[in-house]
Amino acid sequence: MPDRIWPGIADGTRQNPLVDRTADPEAWFRAVFSDIPLTTQWDDGDHFDDGLGATPSSSSSQPRMVFSMLADLDVRDGHRVLEIGTGTGWNAGLLSHRLGSGNVATIEYDPDVAHGAAENLRGAGLSPLVIAGDGRLGYVGGASYDRVIATCSIGEVPPAWIEQTVAGGVIVAPWGTGYGGEAIARLIVNGDGTASGHFTRSSAFMRLRQQRTERPPFDAYMKGRAWPADGIESTTTLSPRQIGGWLEQFVIGLHVPGAFWRAERYDNGSYTLWTYSTDTQSWASADYEPDRHEYAVVQSGPRQLWDETEAAYRWWEQQGRPGFDRFGLTADSSGARAWLDSPNNPVPIYHPA
Repeated sequence: MPDRIWPGIADGTRQNPLVDRTADPEAWFRAVFSDIPLTTQWDDGDHFDDGLGATPSSSSSQPRMVFSMLADLDVRDGHRVLEIGTGTGWNAGLLSHRLGSGNVATIEYDPDVAHGAAENLRGAGLSPLVIAGDGRLGYVGGASYDRVIATCSIGEVPPAWIEQTVAGGVIVAPWGTGYGGEAIARLIVNGDGTASGHFTRSSAFMRLRQQRTERPPFDAYMKGRAWPADGIESTTTLSPRQIGGWLEQFVIGLHVPGAFWRAERYDNGSYTLWTYSTDTQSWASADYEPDRHEYAVVQSGPRQLWDETEAAYRWWEQQGRPGFDRFGLTADSSGARAWLDSPNNPVPIYHPA
């Protein structure tokens, strides 16, 4: 671990203040040997002060998650493994210890982070191939791989990962939509250019840098018009609080493509849940107020985003509120398709009108 770390929490994405090994070695060792994630870089390396940056961009993952994903990966003697997202080098070091350094290649996009990881690994007497490059492309020079593991989240499975994995091989990666929610996908590579498998557990990883999305500003939707602009007003009995959980976000994201949300909070515990289409053509608001059983809704644009959201939630209820592990994913060069229980039971998608 580097001298400067920002400890996280076991269940969530919040970071705590800086812990500097030179200033407080006891606190540093306590954080490093705790079952928590540790942020090691902010803002792609452009953050230099002691406070929190805008966006965490590199970390050492929570140990429990690291070993859970390695259990999903299920490596065996002689396996060749490609890792995407080297970070500090710890996960690559574990794989190298298990399989031998010659069987492990790891790719890190940030050249400074890759350099630091290579030094860490050499210091531990390990020498996997550390590549500074675009992880989406894999590394054809070491293909084919028995296992591929990503320690950054994705919304699209790069075709190169499937192409560079042997038939019957395994890809383990955190996957989630642009709406929210995320889970670990364990995909088995078939011989026909597809990979398919169930999700195993909830996760919350930093996004692969090339798959990050930019959120349009609020003004792009209201376009200078006074509230409620051209929105159509209605009410709902579905509380916005009922759809805010990580699993609920995951389910809604599967159903409602090209959408994201944000919450505008007020002093009395009330808030407005805004849902936006990524093309800036549609938006919806739902007002949560404590002790109410009916909530005001406004929708604008060709998509009725609140109606889509509510339909997704009601579908999930009708299926018995399945957890992450009942969902699965099938990916190929044309994209990824989510399903419930079986690839023959695809999750319905509410397309724009």
